[in-house]
Amino acid sequence: MTVLDSPALPVLFSDEVLRRFLDAAAAEYAFITPEAPRPCFGVLTGTIADDAVLVSEIAFGRNARTTDPSAREEFARTIVPRFGSAYENAVRAWWLAPDDLLRITREAAGRGLDVLGSIHLHPDWHRLGPECERGRPLSDRPTPMDEYVFRSAGWPLNVVCYLEKQHGGFYYSLAAWDGDCAPLSLRVHASAGLVSA
Repeated sequence: MTVLDSPALPVLFSDEVLRRFLDAAAAEYAFITPEAPRPCFGVLTGTIADDAVLVSEIAFGRNARTTDPSAREEFARTIVPRFGSAYENAVRAWWLAPDDLLRITREAAGRGLDVLGSIHLHPDWHRLGPECERGRPLSDRPTPMDEYVFRSAGWPLNVVCYLEKQHGGFYYSLAAWDGDCAPLSLRVHASAGLVSA
């Protein structure tokens, strides 16, 4: 079975991968301002079993949104005209540095893992962002821009993590989507305090 055969399979997500992503997302969240919707993005690696997609590791890379000529061209030619002037903001959105993706792919292959897809942050931008964003709350659902990216990337797994800060703490929700933006069943490994059967 190849990674591309896997969209109907449930996604079994490592709690360690989730913790690492949430730690990174909370660090970025601390620096979000109305002018800077700081992104957080990770590449998910793992294996495909007969009955599930097993996400076992996460890798982070650099955002080449403003430094890679292909990224600058894509935003200017396609993304801003299609999804609006908000994407002129150089801090908004993520473009994984190609050399980092190559490194991540090689390192995963060296450990017998496949690149399965990605996870990215949706903060409560409707609370943190400028006044013009107040009526458009984010969630763990893909935005139209996300849908474009998911379809363009062709990865079979795309996880959106919605993170908000309320009552002195962080709260999150997760949802998984295939490359055509159809929902996938997502389950996070429950290791803490549970006895194995």
